[in-house]
This record gives sequence, C-alpha cells and structure tokens, in this order.
Amino acid sequence: MIGVSEAFAPRYATARQKFMAACEAAGIAVDSHLHPLSGPDDEVLAMDVALDGPANAERLLILTSACHGVEGHCGSGVQVFALHDDEWRAKARAQGVAVLYVHALNPYGFAYHRRVTQENVDLNRNFADFSKPLPVNEAYAELHPLLLPAEWPPSPENEAAINEWIASHGTTAYQAAVTRGQYQFDDGLFFGGKAPSWSNQTFRSVLRTKAQAATKLAWIDFHTGLGPNGIGERIFSCRDDKPAYARANAWWGTAERPVTSIYDGSSTSAFLTGLAFGAVYDECPRAEYTGIALEYGTEPVLEITQALRADHWLRLHPEAPAELAASIHGRMLAAFYTDTDAWRGQIVSQARQAMFQAVDGLAG
Repeated sequence: MIGVSEAFAPRYATARQKFMAACEAAGIAVDSHLHPLSGPDDEVLAMDVALDGPANAERLLILTSACHGVEGHCGSGVQVFALHDDEWRAKARAQGVAVLYVHALNPYGFAYHRRVTQENVDLNRNFADFSKPLPVNEAYAELHPLLLPAEWPPSPENEAAINEWIASHGTTAYQAAVTRGQYQFDDGLFFGGKAPSWSNQTFRSVLRTKAQAATKLAWIDFHTGLGPNGIGERIFSCRDDKPAYARANAWWGTAERPVTSIYDGSSTSAFLTGLAFGAVYDECPRAEYTGIALEYGTEPVLEITQALRADHWLRLHPEAPAELAASIHGRMLAAFYTDTDAWRGQIVSQARQAMFQAVDGLAG
C-alpha cells in the first residue's frame, strides 16, 4: 500500500512512470499503444493497458483515465492507488471480476495540459457515427466568435457580450451551448471531430482484444471539472436504457444521491453527443453493459469555461508571450486538478467505494 498523495502526479511523464511501476509491483503485464507524437519534453506518449485477472473472464470492470487529457491527473492517481491496494485486488479476485486499467485514453492532452487530443478533438464527443449527418449546435455557432476573441485576456466589450448572452439565456443554457459538442468549427471548443481520432481508434482496438470474453461489463470513467470541489457525481454513462439505468442505481445510487442522468436533466452535465461509451456497444455487443462517469468537482463552471477559452485561444496564437502561455497552462491544470491532500483523499475514497460497488454488481 502507498499513501494517497504518492499515487498522484502533476505531470504526465511522472504519472505514467508511477502506473508502470505499480503494474510491475503487482505482477501485471502492460500493453503500450504508442502515440504518434511525443510529449513536451520529448517523452513517449502511450495508452497503457493492464489486465488484472484472467483474459477469459466473463465479468470485467474497466477503469479509465484521461479521456479529457488534463483530467488524467485524477484518474491516474486512482489507478495507481488501486494497483497498490491489496484489499481491493483481493476483493475483485474473490468475486471473479477481472479489472482492465486503461491509463491515459488521451495521452497527448494529459502531457500538454490540454483537454483535447492532438486533433483538437474532445474525445468524449468523438464517438459519433461519421457516416451520417452530424448534429448541428446552433447555440454554439452563435457563441463561437465570442468564445475565441482576437486577443487574450478578452476585451471588456467581449466579456460584456458574453455576459449579455448569459443574462438573456441563463448560465445553464450557456453551459449546454458550449459543452454539448459541436462538429462545425475545427478550432472551437468541444469539437467532436470529422472522423475517429487516434484515441478513439486505439480504445476500440483495446476493447476488441481485451473485452471480448465479457458477458457482464462495467466501466468507470474518471473525470473532473463539474460540480462542488471534491464531490464525485456518479453520472449514468450508457444509452438511454431503463434496465441499464436501474442497474446503475442499484449498484452506485442511494435514495439521497441517485445516479444522475443527462437524459432526465438530473446531472450537472448538459446533454452531450458522441460519447465514448458508444464504443462498448459497437465492440462488445454480447456484453450486458453498465457504466458511470465519476465526475469530481474542482472550480465553478464559468471559471472552467474561461480556462478552456484561454487554452483554445493559445493554440490559435502560438506567438503569444511565454509568460502568458505559462499562465494559461497553469490555469488549465488548476481548473481540472486541485493540488491538495484533502482533494486527493476525497478522490480516492469515493473512487474506491464505487469500484467495490461495481464488483459486487457484476458478481450479483
């Protein structure tokens, strides 16, 4: 066992080293899917995959980090702690549940403190059916020129225009417009892409090679950036399916805190498009699937949006002064990773509870 804070890292390269060392200590082999690019210090980027349990296990729990790159500090810490947690590993084995750890679905964003992939794609909006017409986010189209102004920090006029939009439509509508996902503006926020990204294709390959024996499959995808600081909202992460929602609530919900849903408006998340869980239905059609996104709060939503605006602005303005660029990168990290022992302790305790519940659910 290691201390909670020891499991976390403020840099991708260190997080990856800790994950690999934890797998080695646990006696688990790692399959590394190398990314075509390197990190900011020329380090290797990879989606690293480790299966704790038999390859033919019919009950499988998937734990993933860094779907949104910079959010990976949270999920990586959970994964590293879990691999050192003998009680947790014994619990899964005793219940006949194999655990598949996927470290850094989006290693590029993790390494560069960006939420998006190298294609500027929001991975959790990228699992759309690109053979069909893509959704049109008209509200985002209206906001796009305001969200990415010519200069940063934004002018008073720009801020006033955005505040006027929020005053007219409401904060909830603003969050929905910006975050729902859009497929029209390649340089914009929450861009779902025009085709499957490297991370999309690689994760599908992992499912095809590691999850085909599963008849009962659960997935906890770790995220940050929505809700009260340190509180993990359990967001239903399946199709709008009543039996699956009933299972999710039976496993992870309580009368006081049921599993929330984007379908009925109970989640702090807006209704989203192109979500990653679609890959499970495509690649593992014989499995009964139940999943949640465990979404931990960090900062108020408008501050998160402001950090994302700055990050996207910087991508469009590589000539920006080094001091400004460093400030923007620092804000992105702070927006999605609260660097305190108290926050990290909340992350691990809530994740650990959800993992034990998932194992009980799969074995039930």
